[in-house]
Amino acid sequence: MKKTFFILLFGILSFSVKAQYGSIDAILSRLEEKQGFNQELRTENIDDKKFVVIKDFKDHTERNFIIIKGKNATYVEMFDDKATGKSSSNVFSGDFVRTRKNVISFRFDKLEGKKIAIPITKTLLMTKQKKILYLVDVNTKERWIDEVSF
Repeated sequence: MKKTFFILLFGILSFSVKAQYGSIDAILSRLEEKQGFNQELRTENIDDKKFVVIKDFKDHTERNFIIIKGKNATYVEMFDDKATGKSSSNVFSGDFVRTRKNVISFRFDKLEGKKIAIPITKTLLMTKQKKILYLVDVNTKERWIDEVSF
């Protein structure tokens, strides 16, 4: 009697585990997508793309852009002062390297056409969530969104 009970219990449990496999696989796929893993983005074209990040503070707003054209990149910092309403900007130019692991490393070594002593560097991980292309800063976890997605 005990053997048949355990065999029946084992059969029911194995059937329920098999039924839950599809939902577990869907959950794992969503988690991998959120983390940016297992994505085949090598073929994603980033030429003529513009990525944006906006930061809002008490006294000012920062809007940062990265514009990619060919093998060159431009980094624009825009500052909007909330008290006076004035805007100022810095325009950096440089180049970038893209790896097979969806990592893009930027080096901006010119400020408005003039060489600067210490270049600005950014290392960003390219991810795609819900068909929207993002660049995630590996140091600060800032998410740069593709401007087309706005």
